[in-house]
Amino acid sequence: MVNQPITTLSNGISMPLLGLGVYDMYNQEAERAVLDALDIGYRLIDTASLYENEKEIGNAIRQSGMAREEIFVTTKVGNNDHGFDATLKAFDTSLKKLNMDYVDLYLVHWPVKGQRKETWLALEKLYQDKRVRAIGVANYLLPFLKELEGYASITPVLDQVELTPWLYDKTLVTYCAANRIQLQSYSPITRGKKLDDPRLQILCGKYQRTPAQLVLRWNLEHGFSTIPKSSSKQRLQENFDSILFTMDKEDIAFMDSFNEDFRICDDPMTML
Repeated sequence: MVNQPITTLSNGISMPLLGLGVYDMYNQEAERAVLDALDIGYRLIDTASLYENEKEIGNAIRQSGMAREEIFVTTKVGNNDHGFDATLKAFDTSLKKLNMDYVDLYLVHWPVKGQRKETWLALEKLYQDKRVRAIGVANYLLPFLKELEGYASITPVLDQVELTPWLYDKTLVTYCAANRIQLQSYSPITRGKKLDDPRLQILCGKYQRTPAQLVLRWNLEHGFSTIPKSSSKQRLQENFDSILFTMDKEDIAFMDSFNEDFRICDDPMTML
């Protein structure tokens, strides 16, 4: 098997840069996608209580026969479970559904107004109690990260955000690099909406790779973790093969210039 790109998070644990996102997958589809992904070589699986498939993800990991410690599992606290006690309870529920003794990474899914501090302090307790290997946030743009500085005693190891060549927030990238916060991109392939960009198509011809592979490679070249979603085994393989080539620096910079603040998911700034 080809060696995967790995990052070391700020607390010293290792995480694969490329993973599988399982948003909007249910029942057998979710189980099959995870089994296929693990068979191909994926070792990072990203779920959330909001996705209502934690049970299926846990089932698939057990069915794979792989040792638990070989797979990096992320889940997240949902928007209706914020607050200190509610977050601790939500974590217990997620752990029970996954049927696991721990998760590798637990995230605040969205920066819900009014309860961000209490929710983060609950994650710190889970980390201090060694029930999670690492804690982080999702959809935290710069104002939320700056706010977090005011009450966090533990810096999040990771921030999962929508991040693509067409939504390239250099200010956020710079801040996270300076504070050793690993960036991770969700919906990295823009749900297909930008893959026909003629500038991208030029690079497809140069590298003899698909648009999706180039966008995923752009993430990896920047050191961003990325979690494309697919339940098609062919597409899972295509996405995974983004680890098999490299890009020239000038082409990475060219893709950086694609930014047009194009967002396909909700804007976190509405929660400020």
